[in-house]
Amino acid sequence: MVSEAMDMVEEYVNQAIEPMEQAKLVAAEARKIPNLPGYIDQHLVRLISEIERITGGVMSWNQQPYSGNVRAAITSVRESIPSGTIDSERQKANSGRQLSLVS
Repeated sequence: MVSEAMDMVEEYVNQAIEPMEQAKLVAAEARKIPNLPGYIDQHLVRLISEIERITGGVMSWNQQPYSGNVRAAITSVRESIPSGTIDSERQKANSGRQLSLVS
C-alpha cells in the first residue's frame, strides 16, 4: 500500500533529519572562520540553504516556517491517494490474514 510505504519513507526521513541539522550547524560555524574568503562563504550559504530545503526551517524572505521539500513530497503523495482507498486496502489485507473458520 502506498500509505504504508509513505509511513516507511517518513520514518527514514525523520532518522536523516538529525544528521542533516548537525551538518547545517557545522557549516554555519565554518562561516565564522576569520578571514574566510567570500567565494567560500557563498558556497557555505548555498550548502546551508540546500540542507534547509530538505529539512525545512524558516523562509528567509517572509519568516514563515515550512516543512521542507521531502516532507512536502510525502504529503503530496498522501493527499493524492483517493479517500476511502486506504481503509479499503487495509480491510482487504486484514481479511486475507484472518483464518477461515468455515471450509
